[in-house]
This record gives sequence, C-alpha cells and structure tokens, in this order.
Amino acid sequence: MIYENSLIKIEVEKSEIPWLKVFTQKVHQEFSDCSKEEKEEIWKSLEIIEKEMLSFFKPKKINIASFGNYMPHVHWHIMARFEEDSYFPEPMWGKVQREGSYKLENFDLFLELLKEKFK
Repeated sequence: MIYENSLIKIEVEKSEIPWLKVFTQKVHQEFSDCSKEEKEEIWKSLEIIEKEMLSFFKPKKINIASFGNYMPHVHWHIMARFEEDSYFPEPMWGKVQREGSYKLENFDLFLELLKEKFK
C-alpha cells in the first residue's frame, strides 16, 4: 500500500515497468456510481502520479486505464511506458513485442518520493 485515505487507496502492480493502481475504498462497479468526492480524489491522485512518473522516469508515454472486467471494483491503472519495455507500443495486456531491455531502477525511491506528495 502506497497511500490510503477514507476515499481511495493506491497499490503497486508488480511489473517490469512503473505501474500503480488507484482503487476506491467503497466497492463501486462503475465510475458513475462514485460520489463527487471520490471522483475528485481519483482525478487528483491520477494527476499526482502521472506528473511524478513523468518527472522521475522520463517515459515515452503514460498509460491510464480503467477496465474492471475481472474485478468489478472501480480502479485505475497508471503505467509509465518505454520503447524498451516488452509490450510497447501494445498495452501491457497485449501481445509481447520483444524481450524487453527496460530496467526498472530506483522504484523504491520513486515510491518514497510519491508518498511525500500524498502527505
């Protein structure tokens, strides 16, 4: 757990790339079911995470997605993408394109810096 309050929680997805997930604390099936406060907290957290990933990792692109087909609980994926990762330019759920050469370094440091942003 990276961060949580009464509205959301932020978790790490184990991956070859920087990948975080933002969940609502209450289980909602659809984003439209969320309260105004939950929606605002989600957008705020997505913006903080995206800006920090851009600054820290200098990725080619940030991917933000919300599917919830297997887990019908509102959540968002935030991923820093690199031309050297195994799937680029496909989504991380897509077909592997190559043996990736991207090395995820200093992720623990990034998480510590991110935690400070959420204080």
